[in-house]
Amino acid sequence: MRKGEATRAAILDRATVLARTAGVEGLSIGRLAGELALSKSGLFAHFGSKEALQVAVIEHARAQFVARVIAPALKAPRGEPRLRALFERWLAWGADPGGCIFMALAAELDDRPGPAREALAAALRDLLDVMATTTRVAIDEKQFRADVDPHQVAFELYGIMAATHAAARLVGDPRTGARTRRALEALVARCR
Repeated sequence: MRKGEATRAAILDRATVLARTAGVEGLSIGRLAGELALSKSGLFAHFGSKEALQVAVIEHARAQFVARVIAPALKAPRGEPRLRALFERWLAWGADPGGCIFMALAAELDDRPGPAREALAAALRDLLDVMATTTRVAIDEKQFRADVDPHQVAFELYGIMAATHAAARLVGDPRTGARTRRALEALVARCR
């Protein structure tokens, strides 16, 4: 990796960590430059604008999510075991400091049109697609009923994760883990 690529990767790693708690609007070129011992102009040169930095952070988080959640889960056996692996890995991803960056950014960007919102929406559409496809395979494998709606299952899994994020991070419910598992088991049972 060339020096410029390594610097850009270091900026994105740090910015992604910060965005988990400060959001993408809270990213500051000055703060990032200070934390990484770079000049503001040097950091700015890697992205050209704050908006480009925001999009790059979302795309970087998406690549991390694919590497840490989706790719390993796809190695699980087809169908229900793979769906559970996706869910478990997503839970582990959300346990990082700041929680799931996609859940945090969804509230921040849902009413803000622009490239950052579009990048986040594309990442979430892809995640929902992966969950729906995995559910479809569970139906094909006869692990789930033929009349199960894969997109509804993906929607409900996303809803469980959104509730988990809010209950754990905002409300501080000590029973969040148990509630999350119960919700998952109820959904899977309805699919069988």
